[in-house]
Amino acid sequence: MRDDDPRGVVIVGASLAGSRAAAALRARGFTGNLTIVGDEPHPPYDRPPLSKQVLTSESRPAGTGLPLPEGLDAHWRLGRAAVRLDLTTRTVTLADGARISYGGLIIATGSAARGWPASRPAPPRGVLTLRGWDDALALREELAPGRRLVVIGAGFLGGEIAAAARGSGLDVTLVEAADQPLERAVGATTGAYIAALHREAGIELRTATTVTGFRAGTDGRLTGVRLSDGSTVPADTAVLALGAVPSTGWLSGSGLAVDGGVHCDRYLRALHSDGSVVPDVVAAGDVARVPHRLADGERPALGHWTNAVEQGEAAAAALLAPDDPEPFTGVPSFWSDLYGARIRSVGLPSAADEARVVEHDLAGRRLEVGYHRAGRLVGALTIGRTGRLASYRNALQERAALLDEAGPATATARPVGRGPARPLP
Repeated sequence: MRDDDPRGVVIVGASLAGSRAAAALRARGFTGNLTIVGDEPHPPYDRPPLSKQVLTSESRPAGTGLPLPEGLDAHWRLGRAAVRLDLTTRTVTLADGARISYGGLIIATGSAARGWPASRPAPPRGVLTLRGWDDALALREELAPGRRLVVIGAGFLGGEIAAAARGSGLDVTLVEAADQPLERAVGATTGAYIAALHREAGIELRTATTVTGFRAGTDGRLTGVRLSDGSTVPADTAVLALGAVPSTGWLSGSGLAVDGGVHCDRYLRALHSDGSVVPDVVAAGDVARVPHRLADGERPALGHWTNAVEQGEAAAAALLAPDDPEPFTGVPSFWSDLYGARIRSVGLPSAADEARVVEHDLAGRRLEVGYHRAGRLVGALTIGRTGRLASYRNALQERAALLDEAGPATATARPVGRGPARPLP
């Protein structure tokens, strides 16, 4: 975009990727108009604590707000969701009818919690999801000692919710459609290890099991969750932790390629549905689908904190230097903590076709697994061995750099690790 364009930059998405992009624009010398649009009324906040500290704290935990640099000088449009993008007139329309013109646009709308299928009877009161700040506060009100909670989906979010609730004295049942928790993300061996952690903590874990419906009392409030094995688990509250869907509904009809997220090239530039680059539009964070070297050019769905940070900053750089952009080469990483076990990972375990176990010690809370694709390292995961990740990260960065020198990878539309739609637990 032109530095002197009076329309400036509009960032749609006021969470982690959007706020980092805003800070990066100013740090790189952008002095023009900057508008930040967010669908929630809250100032930017950090999401990882929502399934951890927020659920177990009586007040707002310290450190949940996202730091913003002094002198950001941004126009904030919070609590006003974007509903339409017009690439021809370069305008973003908000839910209240306001239209904002842009010289450059950063799409950072993230993702939303996957809800109960609309084709099935609507769940009763007491069935919740967790994605935003208000969701976390509503769930926290339900987590009283002695109550019964069913968590549907044993991915990272579902596991963290179950752990927080169990630590608060609830009876918790965790239901998972796959044979092991996180099996599609990190493989069967690591999934079985995490399953053991849940069971040791007193979680009733039901794997290879799906939810067929809910039972409610005469007041319309949840009383039980019906499972595919014919049983009904008594429940005061249930949480749907079925994964996330990219927030691209507002882009319908815009001409952008948005199958499974906003398709981008390796420079984070948004693409038209015909694969051509859209001028002055970039994307970052959970909503972006970027071809990745470690996945042979496939577009992984990366809902991780570090990815949002790195892509937010890289998207700002690409927007300001359209004639000389740098490819995004970040190596993904994520972390989680369950029952005192520190789970850390780098790379793309979900892209692997082989998992090689280096260490497996459940009693000592230690695990080390390397993930390979066609014999080549693509990721690693440790529990209680965080120090060992540095060598894996270095190896992955070196390989990504070598691949980058070899020229552009051929991108495919299929997101890594997604495959068919996730079955309902």
